[in-house]
Amino acid sequence: MFGLFRIMALMLLVLSPTQLIAKEFKLNIMTGGPKGTYIQIGKNLATLGAECGRPLNVVESAGSLENLVGVRSKPYTQFGIVQSDVLDYLKAFQAGDKELQKSLWGMRIMFPLYNEEIHVLTRRDIRSLADLSGRRVAIGKKDSGTFLTASLIMDIGRVQNVNRLAVGASDALPKLLNGEIDAMFYVTGAPAKLFSESQIDGSQFHLLPLVEPALQASYIPTVIKAGTYPFVTEPVNVVAVKAVLMTYEYNPRQNNYLRQSCKAVSDFSNLLVTNLDRLRREGHPKWNNVDLSAIPPGWKVGKCVKAGLSLNYKFQCKRPLAAKAANSPANALDNEYLNLLKKRLRKKLN
Repeated sequence: MFGLFRIMALMLLVLSPTQLIAKEFKLNIMTGGPKGTYIQIGKNLATLGAECGRPLNVVESAGSLENLVGVRSKPYTQFGIVQSDVLDYLKAFQAGDKELQKSLWGMRIMFPLYNEEIHVLTRRDIRSLADLSGRRVAIGKKDSGTFLTASLIMDIGRVQNVNRLAVGASDALPKLLNGEIDAMFYVTGAPAKLFSESQIDGSQFHLLPLVEPALQASYIPTVIKAGTYPFVTEPVNVVAVKAVLMTYEYNPRQNNYLRQSCKAVSDFSNLLVTNLDRLRREGHPKWNNVDLSAIPPGWKVGKCVKAGLSLNYKFQCKRPLAAKAANSPANALDNEYLNLLKKRLRKKLN
């Protein structure tokens, strides 16, 4: 596992946003696969940005590890969604590794989002994590968060002799349904579009309960409710990780690219907070589970984020969404709530 972090550290060191001078400024958010939750969250944010003249490109990726590398090293990539266990383990390893410390310099929290359920879809004859021993298991692409989480889950559960296949969820599902593999891991916010839109026979396949005490202590205990997917007829006790929106600590005094990037981070921070109710109404269902105060321990929130949360921050929206809402007396209490939320966040972040 340490070798994976070493490779990632070297990737992160290739290029720093401080080395960029933009010719044509762009905004990008690294998300996930086409049927995952990350990409839908990214599209929701892009919709808000487009309405305010702030186009945001939603970039597909393998997941958390690629997203973290992208924000740290890829040109014009200001945002990326990352799993909290990726952050936790990077933080733990970097304490004794100067190279990894350097590679993570400047990475900042933008917002904590929602809990992502760890889905382990298996054949019905596999009843527990221990039953994965000797089986063929898809654990996600190598640069994905699912790959890391699946590896950690099986290490924590002391599952031995597993044939671990580095296959992404979209490719893994048909292999499982056709009998080529026995199980697949998929870390994503429920309901996962991939499972909702696929014909999965509940008499042959099920979501594996993750109830081992070591897992319940290491991750967030949660339940995938009956009816979340057509093949899930009873509640399933599993564990989850937190999805976190990451950015970079841009220094607006250094060059024009960094100044524009910091302004973009501030704008989208303001846009997300002032339109959180709308995201909950119109966006992916996971917006209803977002807790903006649940900041992962040991990580700093960016200064550009805090600037956008200031009560006197002026966001130049061509069609101000918040201003429209303010014209309706029925939304007066919502505006008061938003102001209280901003104050609470500022107190939490400082």
